[in-house]
Amino acid sequence: MLSYAAINLVLIVLISLGLILFLFLKLARPRSTPIKKSLQTDKYTITNMTEFIRVKLGELTNSNLYDLGLTEEEFKRRSNQRSELKKALKGCSTGDYSDKSYVKQFMFDMLIQTYDLNADTINLAIPFEDSKLLTIQDKFDILLYVYKSKVGFEALNEIIRIYRLDEPKAVIEHEESESFIITEQDIQRIYQAVNPRLTFEDKLSIIVQRIYAYYKGFGIIDEIRDMNIDGVSGGVSGTGGDDEMSQRSIWLFYKGKSIHCSFLSFGSRLELKRICQNIYKYNNPGQLTEANGYMVNEMKDGSRVVVVRPPFAESWAFFVRKFDLPNVSLEKLLQDENAYLPIALLQFLMKGARITAITGAQGSGKTTLLMAMIKSIYATLTLRIQEMAFELHARNIYPERNILTFRETNAISGQEGLDVQKKTDGAVNILGEVATDAVAAWMIQMSQVASLFTVFTHHAKTFKDLVFSLRNSLLKVGIFNHEMIAEQQVVQVINFDIHLTKDYNGKRYIERITECVPLEFTKSATALGGQMFEASNIVEFKDGKYVVGNRISDRNISAMEQCMSSKDREEFHVFLKEHWE
Repeated sequence: MLSYAAINLVLIVLISLGLILFLFLKLARPRSTPIKKSLQTDKYTITNMTEFIRVKLGELTNSNLYDLGLTEEEFKRRSNQRSELKKALKGCSTGDYSDKSYVKQFMFDMLIQTYDLNADTINLAIPFEDSKLLTIQDKFDILLYVYKSKVGFEALNEIIRIYRLDEPKAVIEHEESESFIITEQDIQRIYQAVNPRLTFEDKLSIIVQRIYAYYKGFGIIDEIRDMNIDGVSGGVSGTGGDDEMSQRSIWLFYKGKSIHCSFLSFGSRLELKRICQNIYKYNNPGQLTEANGYMVNEMKDGSRVVVVRPPFAESWAFFVRKFDLPNVSLEKLLQDENAYLPIALLQFLMKGARITAITGAQGSGKTTLLMAMIKSIYATLTLRIQEMAFELHARNIYPERNILTFRETNAISGQEGLDVQKKTDGAVNILGEVATDAVAAWMIQMSQVASLFTVFTHHAKTFKDLVFSLRNSLLKVGIFNHEMIAEQQVVQVINFDIHLTKDYNGKRYIERITECVPLEFTKSATALGGQMFEASNIVEFKDGKYVVGNRISDRNISAMEQCMSSKDREEFHVFLKEHWE
């Protein structure tokens, strides 16, 4: 018989063995848990949810409704729903925001109804509740969503304005050069300041936008493109290869400033290529190939898009330029001190049917100013517009006027379009841009005989450059062989030049409004070494305000009065008397 001590020893051994076995099982069991958890976690990745959406949308748009045994009423309902979905899926990637909203709402409902998302699982897609785990793209998407919920398409403007993101920084090139740049540190700072609090619906909306952007949208720039900014471009910095700097090649055009969003990345060169291959497709303009190298088109919302590719360009790149159509007016564009001077003068130039050039560098606001000036043209006159791509959208702004716009195509050149245009009863010709010798020569000829007057844009830096450029175009196309005769033709046609500029900080303004005075009306051409004209500045921008310069010549005053109504003629007399007499 065992002693009491032996029994205790046995009990201790058994208890110890039991404890060891228990600990062994306890520690061993979790080995299978990560696998199970991983399988569950994988379901809620953006990639898997995107694939789920893709498959479901494919089933909805391609399934045979006749095989489902539906009632007639249900069949019609499902058929209409599918037609509407197909239309939206096709139109959402062309700049049609209503189609985009429809598709996103469809995705939102699908995930709510069939994907088992709840307050916990939704954080597996994006770690909303742990800011340390959020990527910089996550934080930017959240910030943009929060501000968009408050101010709509002004969201990005508000972020830039409030946090002064459009001020130059000494960041690049070993901090030796200043540039406009938004960095990761900027976004981290703003996110910490805002400290967003999101509901379940907010989180799902952000996830749906992420899915949409890479499935049917324009990736990292999808929401940015919709904002009320001047434009966005990509593929224009870095080496153009697969390096990280080349992927971080997203630039905003904001109030005349090019701002590098260095915190955002396409992720790969293939993603940049995908965006370039899709962003220009509105109205099926054709394929972007190695042979043609570039495409210029508009988007459904009126944005202009230019896409280039190798070998024409060193890398794939796109440029989206937006125009604030509903808010175009001279009063909103010109707001510096004494802005009434250029505003009134521009209105009288249009009422007085003056052949007018709008000059300036890219991004100085030529197209936008031209849009606003059209309002001052008498509504009784017919307008015919020629552009490389539809940018002015004059009929959207002035739908009750007689306006028709032509543009160049692969088969129809600008010259051919202008030849057709002169047979369409146009009183006023508007040229979106005089960029080729043939169009410049045509414009000079047309202005002499066919139309009441012409308004056009040009990239000339000075008035002399404008005259010489047009003169050289006449010589190149063979209309004239003598420089002085060609120049004489130009100065007899051009009445005024409105020159736009922007300063270092992106501020845009009219630098000068210049009258072209042929020298035969002032002094001999010999006195200026053979020059056939004199540039007379009527209004100038000096020291932050607009000031009067020389008086308009009697020749132009008389011609303007003949084209004006009696009421406008009287107002023109008062305007001249108040400021030049």
